[in-house]
Amino acid sequence: MSTQKINPRFAVLLLLMIIVAAMRIPNAAQLTPWANFTPIGAMGLFGGTYFTSKWKAVAFPLLTLLVSDLIINLFVFKGQYGAMYSGWYIIYGIFALIVFYGKWIIQKVSVKNVVLASVAAALSHWLIADFTVWIGGGTDLRTMMPLTKNWAGLVQCYTQGFPFMKNFLMGTLTYSGILFGGFELAKQRFTVLKLQIA
Repeated sequence: MSTQKINPRFAVLLLLMIIVAAMRIPNAAQLTPWANFTPIGAMGLFGGTYFTSKWKAVAFPLLTLLVSDLIINLFVFKGQYGAMYSGWYIIYGIFALIVFYGKWIIQKVSVKNVVLASVAAALSHWLIADFTVWIGGGTDLRTMMPLTKNWAGLVQCYTQGFPFMKNFLMGTLTYSGILFGGFELAKQRFTVLKLQIA
């Protein structure tokens, strides 16, 4: 009876994403000074770029995000927001879009393509997530009243979300450097990782 061998490329890709996902915990626990300085954008781009199977490209980054979310919500926040936070499905939809940016924009790994995809990821996260905050009756941080349902309220929502977008972009660029740089260097040393079967 034959035993199925573990694909080294797949194992390394998944391990890198798990390690980086664990780095979300210090940020969630507010042990770092930058709110929203998160690796989730980089995780999505990395998975979309290197997993050649489309279902794996979406499923494994989403699964990694789900597991890290459950750990953060149940152990860091001790369940005060429930197993999952409000509006989690919006964030997961944005994350799936970011995975596809990895497929579409980073067809060839280069600094330029990774930076371009990171900017697209950060802008998409900011524009879509903050729009849903505005639609859902988010708070105007100047007055602590609900945001007005007009152009001024939408602009205010995007304005107060802009610093978080910058941190998301910096997190995506930083962690993309770790993930993409680390894997490309590993590929140069270990030829088995160059196989396009992941």
